[in-house]
Amino acid sequence: MSDNSSLRTQSQRIAWTATIVVSTLVFIFLIAPILAIMPLSFSSGSYLTYPLPGLSLRWYDDFITSPRWMNSLKNSVIIGVASTALSMVLGTLAALGLAQWKSRLKPLVLAFVLSPVVVPGVITAVGLYFFFAPIGLTGSYLGLILAHTALATPFVVITVGATLQSFDTNLARAAASLGASPLEAFRRVILPLILPGLASGALFAFATSFDEVVIVLFMAGPEQRTLPREMFSGIRENISPTITAAALILTTVSVILLATMEALRRRNERLKAGG
Repeated sequence: MSDNSSLRTQSQRIAWTATIVVSTLVFIFLIAPILAIMPLSFSSGSYLTYPLPGLSLRWYDDFITSPRWMNSLKNSVIIGVASTALSMVLGTLAALGLAQWKSRLKPLVLAFVLSPVVVPGVITAVGLYFFFAPIGLTGSYLGLILAHTALATPFVVITVGATLQSFDTNLARAAASLGASPLEAFRRVILPLILPGLASGALFAFATSFDEVVIVLFMAGPEQRTLPREMFSGIRENISPTITAAALILTTVSVILLATMEALRRRNERLKAGG
């Protein structure tokens, strides 16, 4: 196979080189804050300063042995898993309904469903607070789970809806003609085909809930402090290097989720190519 670079003109090679340089600089600009935090989490000093006085794992030990940090991590996982499960159910049903609905109102309804992604988080948080406060859901796990479900569901709708774009509805009709009930047709025919999109949506939903802090600031009580809320409070009250250890843990979780989503995307492409 010939090298395409030899077929480019001088101006095209310059433009290509400039694109690579600009893209690299943008990537460095975006990743620099994370790279600056990482070494600080291994500092042996008691302050966030460069150069590092030494290397130590004391802040990770403080994070793991602290009941306050561990409780916030537990709350983040509980709320994240519960809201992800709810958003998978609601988002899948909404995506299936929108995919089969033929109406001029469909774009309007879709925009309404996806509005939590577009509306600023502060506005969403204030609206949820005034909606949940009269019915006693502020300061409760249920209120936070429902609020995070509202934020996470659009991501499931988007990913499952994208998967359904290539779904052949005749397969479901064929299953029904062979005597399968709607539930059985969904379980045996539709679900295996939309599973990559559903899994990607679930990962997006969990990441959204796990990293969310604005709604938690408005709605959470002392018992519902999540990891981002604990980090935010720590920055305001006492800047401890333990925050950098928590930040690196959050970053690692995000990288793992992104790598998993990329693996699912490639798997889905291979399945489509094989089909």
